[in-house]
This record gives sequence, C-alpha cells and structure tokens, in this order.
Amino acid sequence: MSARPSRIHGGPDGLGVPLHDFSTNSNACGPCPAALAAVQQADATRYPDAGYTALRARLAAFHGVDEARVLLAASASEFIFRVTALAAGQGVRTVWLPPLSYGDYAQAAAAHGLATVNKPGDAQLLWACEPSSPLGAAQESLSALADGRQTLLVLDRAYEPLRLSAVPTLTSRQFNTTWQLWTPNKALGLTGVRAAYAIAPLGQEGSAAALEQLCPSWPVGAHGEAMLQAWAGHKAQDWLAASLKTLREWKTRQITVCESLGWRCLPSEANFFCAQPALPQGLGLQEALAALRAQGIKLRDTTSFGLSGHVRLGVQPPAVQDALHNAWQQLRQTNS
Repeated sequence: MSARPSRIHGGPDGLGVPLHDFSTNSNACGPCPAALAAVQQADATRYPDAGYTALRARLAAFHGVDEARVLLAASASEFIFRVTALAAGQGVRTVWLPPLSYGDYAQAAAAHGLATVNKPGDAQLLWACEPSSPLGAAQESLSALADGRQTLLVLDRAYEPLRLSAVPTLTSRQFNTTWQLWTPNKALGLTGVRAAYAIAPLGQEGSAAALEQLCPSWPVGAHGEAMLQAWAGHKAQDWLAASLKTLREWKTRQITVCESLGWRCLPSEANFFCAQPALPQGLGLQEALAALRAQGIKLRDTTSFGLSGHVRLGVQPPAVQDALHNAWQQLRQTNS
C-alpha cells in the first residue's frame, strides 16, 4: 500500500493551532467584519443554487467580465487539480512551473502524468503566480508568458488583493489571455472558509464549460457562497483597502525586527516575505523551527517551494512580532 502523499502547508498542524502564526499569508487584520457576518448568517439548512446564478452574476460584474467566464471552485487547490485534469484529458503532456512555487502545481501534474519541463516554450500547460509565493514578488517573465502561444497559462492571483506595493505586471489585454484564479479568503482573513473562483480567458467559454463538466455539484457550500458574495461588496472592499495601510506599517516594523536578529530579508510586494535566519550556534533550521513551534510560534519553511535555508513570514501585529523576537533571542542565549 502506497504512503499517503505529504501535504505541506501553513496554519494548524498536528500540534494544534499555533499561538503566534507567521506560517500563513492570511490578512492579519482580519477577519473582515462584513464577510464574517455574512458567513455566520449563511443558511446552512439548504443547498446553494447549483448554478450559483446570483453569485456568478455578482462576481462577473465585480470583474467586468461575461458570466460565462466565471467558474466556482471548492478552493484554489481543487481548481489546480481540476484544470490539470482538463489539460491532461485534452492531450497536454508537459507542464512548466515557476522555479519557486506552491507544491500543489507539481502534485497535480504528477497525479495526471504530466512531465515537468525547464523552458516555458516546451510546455503546453504553464503556471504563474503574482505576487509570487513564497517571495511575494513579481512573476519573472510573466508578460512574455501571457503574450506567448502556449496552450494554457494559469495565473494564480491569490495574493493580488494583498499587494502592498508595485502594480500588476500584465495589462488588461494580457489578463484576457490567461486563466485567473482567485481565492479571497486570504484577503478577508477567513482561510478556514474554502471557496474560490476562476475567470476564463476571453473566447475560452468552451474550455470553461468543459471544466464545469469536470466539477461535482455544489463545489461551494453555503458559507463559501456567502463569503464570496460579501467579497464583491463595497463593505468588504473598503475594509480591505484600510487593512492594507495597517499591513504596510506592520510589515516595515516586522522587517526591522527580523533584521535586528541578523536575518536577511528578501524583497517582497505582498503581506509576507522570505528571510534567511541567522541560526543559533549548533542548530539547524529544522531544529530552530521546532524549538519555536514548541513555544507556540510557527514559521513556514520554504524548502517545499524550492527555497532551502529560508522561512516565509506572514506579516503579523507588533505584539506577535515581539514574541518572535524574544523567543529567538532566548534560543540564541540557550545555544550560545
């Protein structure tokens, strides 16, 4: 019997919910009051409309696209596997992944027998993410990818709502040539509510319909439907805009805290960044992270993204930053 595939992610783990959690990129100002209220008031005694008629119309209006281009998904991960299944069913045999990227892209490709190639021009399915994860930076060569002749380019926009600096690389015209994957639960501070949606490229309504055929009924439950409805409303968007100002201030402070510990922080445009810790004498990174986790502090090891020797830190409030600072100082003293 084969072993269960490893799922590496931030957030709660076998030790429970971390007291101070830097390992996820959820909006630390959350939860968004309007979205939380909508979720709490959702009617879970009934099925959602199987066609998500009102929700699709609301999301289409929010993005200024035709309703036929909007697809609901149980989560980003679910859509990653579903669009990979569609590609494989259409004869796609090769995939290109960003050098540093979320593990589900590769897992989905492996599950459907797609070979990973090193050059985008050799691939029929391409993945991109901007702001990228784990770096929170611009996706390298994204404009060229969008202008290419590849069969399928999927742009993961999970962190676009949490962009703290710079602007998107692609133009409106280029966005219309890509699949866009949106997961608002991060921006709303409600990552436990699993719901996402995708926008098909202009003129790809046939592929959108094919993806609908691969989807089971009701991929999004009543609570996810309520969250997405709230997401497209002005109350949630106004709250999000205000939260970005706070996150910028917290991020500046958090980088200062990390640098005071001797850590090397990498550039980032989002509400998270990567850093290379200055490890205490005699400790490896895994040992140091385990020691922090024992004190209720969790950081995300970026090895699974392809970036070894570094951690990814979601921006947290000052009190949580101070807890990390103090715990790391204690770790250094203990191992000096």
